[in-house]
Amino acid sequence: MNALAPSPLSTGVVFQAKKLRKVYHTGELDVVALHGVDMELNAGELVCLLGASGSGKSTLLNILGGLDIPTSGELLYKGWPLDGSDENTLTLFRRNCVGFVFQFYNLIPSLTARENVALITSISRNPMTPEEALEMVGLGKRMDHFPSQLSGGEQQRVAIARAIAKRPEVLLCDEPTGALDVTTGITVLEAVERINRELGTLTVVITHNAAMADMADRVLHLSDGRIVDSHRNETRMPAAQLKW
Repeated sequence: MNALAPSPLSTGVVFQAKKLRKVYHTGELDVVALHGVDMELNAGELVCLLGASGSGKSTLLNILGGLDIPTSGELLYKGWPLDGSDENTLTLFRRNCVGFVFQFYNLIPSLTARENVALITSISRNPMTPEEALEMVGLGKRMDHFPSQLSGGEQQRVAIARAIAKRPEVLLCDEPTGALDVTTGITVLEAVERINRELGTLTVVITHNAAMADMADRVLHLSDGRIVDSHRNETRMPAAQLKW
């Protein structure tokens, strides 16, 4: 279980997927969400999974995060097989190794920003303090505000602080700007960018917005459950310079 225990951020391959396939059974129909995906994701990278709705990107992200399991194929996390793992192992993996950021913030309205982050730090090994995490996303002066007193972008940054407070090796972001306007979305992406740069966290962002691909080290294009293109940006564009 060493691979699933908290550890200093490593170098090299974090995820390795081989012939990853996911089929959903709906009544008499089988819906194939992933068709034999092969890929590697490396420590410290910022990777953009780009694709239209229904391309399989959310399914792939959920499998990487241990929220779903593949129908077939192999998925290794630092050499540890996640495919076929039991729920206790996946729970340990999610708790210790992965931070999640979703399109909607899922904050508890009766708790302050500080208290929402503390929910994670109270069950984590070697976490940041809530104050440290909120400072990282630029909310040092807003940590005692309730969600109703925060803008949408501020609430999303609280969600990011909550995700990274346990010092995860992997940060998975599912359409993190999907509910935000452009200016607010860029502020959120700047927080994601800073975490990737300063903490060295493997960061995977899924989006249908092609403009966001310019801030990534590597871009994987998904269509019909397949990776149809992969390219590396020679230089990363700062999030502040993105336009869409």
